[in-house]
Amino acid sequence: MTSTALEVRLAARPNGWPTEDTFEIAEVDIPTPGEGQILVRNVFMSVDPYMRGRMNDVKSYVPPFQVGQPLDGGAVGEIVAVGEGVSGLAVGDSVLHGLGWREYAVVAATHAVKVDPSIAPLSAYLGVLGMPGLTAYAGLLATAEFKEGDVVFVSGAAGAVGQLVGQIARLKGASRVIGSAGSPEKVKYLVEELGFDAAFNYKDGPVAEQLAAAAPDGIDVYFDNVGGEHLEAAISSLNVHGRVAICGAIAQYNDTEPPAAPRNLVQVIAKRLTLRGLLVGDHKDLQQQFVTEVGAWIASGQLKYSETVIEGGARQAPSAFLGMLRGDNTGKMLVRF
Repeated sequence: MTSTALEVRLAARPNGWPTEDTFEIAEVDIPTPGEGQILVRNVFMSVDPYMRGRMNDVKSYVPPFQVGQPLDGGAVGEIVAVGEGVSGLAVGDSVLHGLGWREYAVVAATHAVKVDPSIAPLSAYLGVLGMPGLTAYAGLLATAEFKEGDVVFVSGAAGAVGQLVGQIARLKGASRVIGSAGSPEKVKYLVEELGFDAAFNYKDGPVAEQLAAAAPDGIDVYFDNVGGEHLEAAISSLNVHGRVAICGAIAQYNDTEPPAAPRNLVQVIAKRLTLRGLLVGDHKDLQQQFVTEVGAWIASGQLKYSETVIEGGARQAPSAFLGMLRGDNTGKMLVRF
């Protein structure tokens, strides 16, 4: 094992879209785990939309990244050293933890979750069986209170969360599942591979018009990964007592001006709509149910998922993150070390 490794630091807070200059690649000594700690050689790390918000120096549900310090986020890797007092984990075990953006991480053993690469590929624990998967499952079933027969619309439907929301809705008995995405290839993927009833490219025209054509009888549930124009369109299409799970607003994360939409929130009153924010951390009670049910769907082939894996480790992590913000990925965006 080498004595040094790379980590990615926040070099400056972005104003608008981040650039490569937002990040700094630093070489550091590989640390030694102390009591109760493990040393993990990361194999995959995740880049996720919420990380953009953490680059701003604002108070939120998770502390902001600090300039000059390494970023963090979901990662999965192999234990290469174990400190004193650690039980239940050993060298060679694979673990899921929260210190990505670096080649080697010292992690408190209590903050690592052992995963089994014989059940699913390690990458799956950062996607379909990880935080994005639980977000989709809990967001649709608990936050949006999905009911059999609902018409469901998902924005960002070819992303890590969206691709699963639509399939879970279909498997749970939705009468119609509609998705939006940003390219003809993604639209084709949603319909032909994932079984969406309809999908459209939001770049082809006004979202409201395309959604109305895809859902002539309206929608009952909107799973929002995008915000802005998509949310406004969904509000117009929602039926009485429709529900919205607001998971993200990636269309607005890099804006420097307030969003122009939605401008039709008054319809929330007449339609008695429910708009509810979604944080996956509120739904840990569904974790086992989620793994059991989704795992069975994957094993049977009823649920499919895609990953976009960027090779090159820490040096390629910034470009992977920027690509994810642009929508370059289909499914979960990952970096392999």
